[in-house]
Amino acid sequence: MARVCQVTGRKPVVGHKVSFSNKKKLRRFLPNLQTKRFFLAEEDRWITLKLSTDAIRTINKNGLLTVVKELREKGVTV
Repeated sequence: MARVCQVTGRKPVVGHKVSFSNKKKLRRFLPNLQTKRFFLAEEDRWITLKLSTDAIRTINKNGLLTVVKELREKGVTV
């Protein structure tokens, strides 16, 4: 599975690794992804999402049902 957050869409970005001698070499900066299970009480079932830590904070703030509705509007199967 790709390293992409299902809620925010964050992906790896490319940048330079800079050594002491200032040589630049390409590297990837990976998002901080966590696989997390949530209980969706309205549907009486568990869902598993691959989320960035920023998306986990968004779910805590806005609520799981709101985030799931937005995902379904985008066409993501949850």
